Amino acid sequence: MAVGSIGLGAMPLSVEGRPDEEQAIATIHAALDAGVRLVDTADSYHWHAGEVGHNERLIARALAAYGSGSDEVLVATKGGRGRPGDGSWTVNGDPRHLRRAAEASAARLGVETIGLYQLHKPDPAVPFADSVGALRDLADAGTIRMAGLSNVDREQIRTAREILGPRLVSVQNRFSPAHQSTRDTLDLCTELGLAFLPWSPLGGISLSAVDDPGAGNPTPDTPFHALARARGVSPQQVCLAWHLAQSPAVVPIPGARRPASIRDSAAAAGLALSAEEVAGLRL
Repeated sequence: MAVGSIGLGAMPLSVEGRPDEEQAIATIHAALDAGVRLVDTADSYHWHAGEVGHNERLIARALAAYGSGSDEVLVATKGGRGRPGDGSWTVNGDPRHLRRAAEASAARLGVETIGLYQLHKPDPAVPFADSVGALRDLADAGTIRMAGLSNVDREQIRTAREILGPRLVSVQNRFSPAHQSTRDTLDLCTELGLAFLPWSPLGGISLSAVDDPGAGNPTPDTPFHALARARGVSPQQVCLAWHLAQSPAVVPIPGARRPASIRDSAAAAGLALSAEEVAGLRL
């Protein structure tokens, strides 16, 4: 399935500081209007305890209200993490949990088969191959069509490739101008023909929904800002265009809380940077 150059990271629509539902649905619709065809979510994208699946239900309502064209959207969800409601995160890679979680996600999304289901994070208490084996079993059962990984290293990608074969289609790791320690996994995805979905892609340019409020604000004036002024676009657009220039495997999934934000991000698909411009972009 072709999903275009830019996706939507829907997490900010359900976690702390989320907008009201009317604005959240308007943001998803603005993304679709702008040509976005990949929406990334997870069962753990919620704020309060007892809200498991908040983001998935929101996306299902938004797609149902959108009507024609929504069937072209690939919703990628994830399982294997939890949020108790106090701002912390947990991890659970037990195969039994992952199978139950995927079935529950499918029900919330209103689909028989999830287009792309991703292991949210390896669980150090569970053999990685066992967690990935659950994704294989889910694919065999028809609960999911394609599988992905998140927060993994090169060895784990290769292990999953052996278990899942061509059903492994994507890797979602943190990557941005300010966080490039996972470039080796991007290189491997390019080599293997897997999509690389950088989460928090605007790191160093904009705050992410997962940034620590005590970590300080992004640098206000960088080469990204200078090039944005010269090109008459936003620094965020320049940053996303930088991502697209790294590899044909990259599909950034910027978050958004407002329609204007995702419209601006989606426009990065049409912003071509020269090799000289890309080389000059540093933080």
